[in-house]
Amino acid sequence: MDALTLTTAYEILRRPLDQVLGQLSATLAPAVPHTGAAELSTHCAHSPFKTTGAADGLSTADLAPLLAAGVPGEPWQGTVGLGGRDRTVLAVTSGATARHSLLVLLREDGAPPAGPAELALAQGLWNLVTAHLDRFATEAMPGALARSRTAADTRARVTAELTTAHVAALSGLLSVLRSGGLDAAAARAAATELAASALVEARAARRQDREIAEEPAREAFGRLAEQLRPMLRHSPVRLELGPPQESRSLPADVAHGARSIVRALLLILLDQEGLSRVHVGWRLTEDELWAAVRDDGPGLFEACEIGAGTIRDRLDVLGGRLEIEAVPHWGTTMTAVLPLASPDPRVAAVHPLAGLGEREVEVLTHLALGHRNRRIAAELHISESTVKFHVANILGKLGVASRGEAAALFHAAA
Repeated sequence: MDALTLTTAYEILRRPLDQVLGQLSATLAPAVPHTGAAELSTHCAHSPFKTTGAADGLSTADLAPLLAAGVPGEPWQGTVGLGGRDRTVLAVTSGATARHSLLVLLREDGAPPAGPAELALAQGLWNLVTAHLDRFATEAMPGALARSRTAADTRARVTAELTTAHVAALSGLLSVLRSGGLDAAAARAAATELAASALVEARAARRQDREIAEEPAREAFGRLAEQLRPMLRHSPVRLELGPPQESRSLPADVAHGARSIVRALLLILLDQEGLSRVHVGWRLTEDELWAAVRDDGPGLFEACEIGAGTIRDRLDVLGGRLEIEAVPHWGTTMTAVLPLASPDPRVAAVHPLAGLGEREVEVLTHLALGHRNRRIAAELHISESTVKFHVANILGKLGVASRGEAAALFHAAA
């Protein structure tokens, strides 16, 4: 990989998350000319579908078949129906995440196919971007987790409301058309077919949305198991796994948070002497996920040893709690209890960064590094006056009087 390619990748990844697709599109435009781009990223529960450029009219339902048919590492070029008409596209599928992700470049009709070098560039950059973005979901950092949960709740509510209204309208239309009380049988048949197709599409879109925003409990635990096994591969401590018996689905942010919390709890318990085995198990009740880590150690663990780090912060964001039971000579059990429904906003607000927007978090990150307004403006490609505006908002939302206090609060929450 040459220096230019590395610099190009750096420029993409340093962008704010909501600008990554636009920068990627601009980077690929000289090699693969296109008018717009869209992505379907199944690791991102709160905004899996994004567009840039001339991609208006596209939806998750348009990209879902391409994602299902795509083969990681084998970009596809051709014509496909998108947004109600045939479009020439380059579809790039990445296997950098468990459920894959899709990048679609919308090309002019009759555009020459991209060559092997251009396809390799598109595939390599999309793999890099996908892995980079997946890290934010996988690590479930408290600030990002809070924004993710809020956005996911809003999106799910709006989607449900729109889908319900759409389905109700189409169902009513179908009942009238099928009544047989109308003239022009051919027109009635055509309208019936159109309404039936729209109803099927609406239901398919809702199903696709659920597949992205949720994870089956057993599948989610299976991913956790894959992450835990390497941690004990060369350890004398035996890992025992207790997957959930229920086949229900979990909100994706709960699944990400639970995996991250369990990994952290396991590391804490493994730091003890005298362990021969640890057991990790998940159990679902009607309203909660119970994620437990149990050892057979000395059983002298105290709650204060957890500290106030990101474990408790993640629990605060998700409205959960941590229960610890230590029995001398029998071992310690740590159980993270996470509600499956959204927490009360007053609970989520316990986390100090929960009320900040994505751009404000980026500005605060630079403040915490000691950067001045001019450098922040250059790094984020915004004006100094905009930086000042964001800083004022950050101080107000955090309830602090200075940049130093805001930076200290950021470091305490990180």
